[in-house]
Amino acid sequence: MKQAIDYIRERIGQAAARSGRLPSTVTLIGVSKTHPAELVREAYAAGIRQFGENRVQEAESKISACSDLADIEWHLIGHLQRNKAKKAAQLFAVIHSVDSLELAQALSRHAVELNRTPIRILLQCNVSGEASKEGIAAVGWEENAPLRTEIIALAQTVAALPGLTLVGLMTVAPYSDDQETVRGVFHSLRSLRDVLQAALPHEQLTELSMGMSGDIDVAIAEGATMVRVGRALFGERSYPAV
Repeated sequence: MKQAIDYIRERIGQAAARSGRLPSTVTLIGVSKTHPAELVREAYAAGIRQFGENRVQEAESKISACSDLADIEWHLIGHLQRNKAKKAAQLFAVIHSVDSLELAQALSRHAVELNRTPIRILLQCNVSGEASKEGIAAVGWEENAPLRTEIIALAQTVAALPGLTLVGLMTVAPYSDDQETVRGVFHSLRSLRDVLQAALPHEQLTELSMGMSGDIDVAIAEGATMVRVGRALFGERSYPAV
């Protein structure tokens, strides 16, 4: 585990250096989905503090099992249904996958009811146009002025909701060996973030959650501040038998 973490941190450091950035500007999120709490503890002991989960139900027992670990931080990176918003608001410090105003409003309502520290959220944007990807429809926003205006209005409305702090954007790149295709998706998200930052000058949209085990180098080159790494740290996913 420590060797795997050291290797990923070295990759992050090298990619950051090539872009004139400090490694400390990139947060490594260990994607622990489908892996047991014991592996979370191993990764924690080796220095990981941020962990990403896909499903609220799976995460709940894991978070409880690791509740004694100081300064551990849990991120929801998978699709969130509105009927799970209350539980998500209880469990997670950061939610990367907010993909509609209705979901943001539900999270806001529950965060206020729970009287908890504001949940940091990211808007998940589908800038690749892939039908299989979740997220706010944002493909072609650069040329499509009405779409751009719609996304800006959504971000402004979400940023004003109580109980939440909008901190940036998230996307999932296509599974492709063509790095330039992947780079284009990451570049589009960064450019969209810059447009939203200009439209919301009182917000700090500092986070870009993009890049996984196979493409973190390209993601960092395009400005990623959070990279979500699972397989390269924990190995292949272990799904329960059915």
